[in-house]
Order: sequence, then C-alpha cells, then structure tokens
Amino acid sequence: MTDRDKTDQASLPMDPDQRAAQWDRQWHDHWSKAGPVGFEARLETREHESAHEFLLRRRTPQGERDRMNRIMQEFTRGFEQLYGLGPAIAVYGSSQFPEGTAYYDLGVDLGRKLARAGFTVMTGGGPGLMEAANRGAREAGGPSIGCNIRLPHEPEPNPNQYLDKVVTFNHFFTSKVMLVKYSCGFVCLPGGFGTLDGLFEAAMLIRSGTIGPFPLVLLGRQFWSPLREFVFHLVDEGAVARDGLGFAIITDSADEAVDLILRGLPDDVKGLLKPPGSEE
Repeated sequence: MTDRDKTDQASLPMDPDQRAAQWDRQWHDHWSKAGPVGFEARLETREHESAHEFLLRRRTPQGERDRMNRIMQEFTRGFEQLYGLGPAIAVYGSSQFPEGTAYYDLGVDLGRKLARAGFTVMTGGGPGLMEAANRGAREAGGPSIGCNIRLPHEPEPNPNQYLDKVVTFNHFFTSKVMLVKYSCGFVCLPGGFGTLDGLFEAAMLIRSGTIGPFPLVLLGRQFWSPLREFVFHLVDEGAVARDGLGFAIITDSADEAVDLILRGLPDDVKGLLKPPGSEE
C-alpha cells in the first residue's frame, strides 16, 4: 500500500454517521461536476425541439446498425486472436496497487503458480495487480494474455509490459466476454469496481449454470471478509437464497488458490494443462 493510500485511509471517518455524510457529500460533489447528460435519444420528427433535446445525441436505425457492425467486428477480432488458448484463469484485481505493495507481490506469486500448473493467465491487461499476475506468468514461462480496454479519458491504450498477447477493445462488455469465455476458473485479487464487476458476473454465471461450474477464488482474506459478511446480510434480508452462501472461497495463499482450482476442474480439462517445459 502506498503512502498516499495510507493517508487517504487514515482520513476516512470511522463513525457510521460521518461515513454516511461523506458518502452523500461526495455523491453531490460528483454530480455537480458531471456536465451535460450523455443520453442518446431516439430521433424525433418534430420541427421544434427544446434546448435539452437538442443537446442529446440522436439514435437512428442506421446508427444502430453501424454500431452493431462495430461490436461484431470486436467480437470477431477477439475470437480470432484467442480461440487457440489452452485452459485459462481470469485474474481480476485493482490497478491502484503498484510494485512494492504486498498485494502486488501476492499477484506475482499467483501468476507464477498458475503458470507453473499449466494455465494461461488472462487479465484486463492494465497496471497494478493485473500487471502483477501477468508478470508472474511471464516470469514462470507461461502464457500471459491481456484483454485491454480503450478508455475515453486515455489518448491511447496502455497495456502492461508483461503480455505475450494483448487484444484491445472499445467496449467493456466485449472484453468481459473474452475473459469469461476462455477461462475455466476465476481469481479475484483485491480490487475496486472493475474487480467487483468481474467477480459478480462470474458468480452469477456459475450459480445460474450458464458456465462451469468453475471455481471462483477470492485472494486476500482480510480484504474480502467484509464482502462475505455483506452476502450473509443479503441472505438475512431474503434477497439471496441460503444456498447462495459459499459461491466463492476466500484464502490468503496463492498455493491454496491454485490447488482449489485444480481440485475443482474435471479430469479432461486437467489433461489439457501444459506446464512450462513439459513439452521438451
């Protein structure tokens, strides 16, 4: 954890009422600076429009067809470049923990051990803990893949330097489909909104029987334990059935994470694993 992170955490209010007040304050601060709405409205044929309607982008049938073609091209490019992957593990994690932090070291250890077990390591291809997992895989001689995203506020994509292959997408959902489609297990290192997005997407797809069942591991017991408590809260409130508990396993050990994944896979998938040097 960086000195800045420690300072930021130390300044967070501890009292629940103070936390709630800060939450509300930051919500209002954010929306006061958000600028004009970016909603895309359907095309109207009225001769006169209000100023608000004039500012909205126009949705047309041809525009929708053009968008669908661009999306299909993204999917096609992803499928063409990734179809030959061996069994892969999708690793999610924050971009905010740089080299020198304990979480980064944990990510490197995880990537290294996944690669030694014969897995391809797939991440979003960014910095922080994504870089750490890719770095560990590369250093162990295993395949290291990134499904990178082109962000609106960045002039160019900036994938990390430890990738054997990077596929860059314009849409988050195409990148997420690739990470899920080619993976037979999922590991979440400590992370924020993007990590939670990947975590709950994997959990929902596994729980619904849409994919897998594949193992889902949360690495970092202290970090993820509050999430477990929140899921118990959801069960207590009746929002989640009791059999929804235990959708993921929490551990501090990269060794245990890899062992849990291996134990959760069928033998025919294990037979496809090729640890570095096994073909020599």
